[in-house]
Amino acid sequence: MNYQSLSNLDIAIAAALILINGVLSLCLNLGLGRQLLIASIRTAVQLLAIGYVLTWIFANAQWYVVLPVMSLMTLIAGLSAAGRGKRTYAGRRADSIGSIWLSSWLVAAVGLFAVIRIHPWYEPQYAIPILGMILGNTLTGVSLGIERMIQELTTGRGQIEMTLALGGTRWEAAQLAARQAVRAGMIPTLNQMSVVGLVSLPGMMTGQVLAGESPLQAVRYQIIIMFLIAAASGLGTVVAVLLTYRRVFSAQHRFLPAKLIPRE
Repeated sequence: MNYQSLSNLDIAIAAALILINGVLSLCLNLGLGRQLLIASIRTAVQLLAIGYVLTWIFANAQWYVVLPVMSLMTLIAGLSAAGRGKRTYAGRRADSIGSIWLSSWLVAAVGLFAVIRIHPWYEPQYAIPILGMILGNTLTGVSLGIERMIQELTTGRGQIEMTLALGGTRWEAAQLAARQAVRAGMIPTLNQMSVVGLVSLPGMMTGQVLAGESPLQAVRYQIIIMFLIAAASGLGTVVAVLLTYRRVFSAQHRFLPAKLIPRE
């Protein structure tokens, strides 16, 4: 099977399809034309930039090159997760970065060292794409988990304060909100796992098949990636929710709703 290379003309033809969305926005008066243009330009520029960066990294495959790139990816993921939602609290960025860093790197280490067993461990062909896929999904779980936790604490303030007033502990007052938040953070990954292979072919599997890899071998890789994603997303969401819980409840079992502030 031959790998079909793509030219700039091929990319231009595909980019022209975005005009369909632009026409729909214009006809339906959606006001999305400017956003579509910006998003399209950002997509092309960011992906082309990372293509050149990865080319350079692959040519200089040393741990002191790969490790800073992985760290930067994780930092950006954490900051992105913290920037969502209508309300926030002091320390949310640290909680997002910490939960994503811990869960993603732990699960990625298991995948690289114990499952795929690459050598050396910093082989960029494996380390960077695998961590990137894990980060993207963990980011979503952490973001949704924290946002749902804040929402549940805000809307359920009366019940929480009543539980505490009747002598309940801070965990007894917050556990329902925490469970709802963790569930919300894990749902996207569970939905993805439910239809993978039936409704959609994931990017990694598609890329390997297009590159000429055996479909069965590509499936094995994709199964491993899906399990790594699920583990990291679940662990990251739980850690993020617990960190949020510690931020808004004092050690004296008092709820501190003043810490949940609207975004400017």
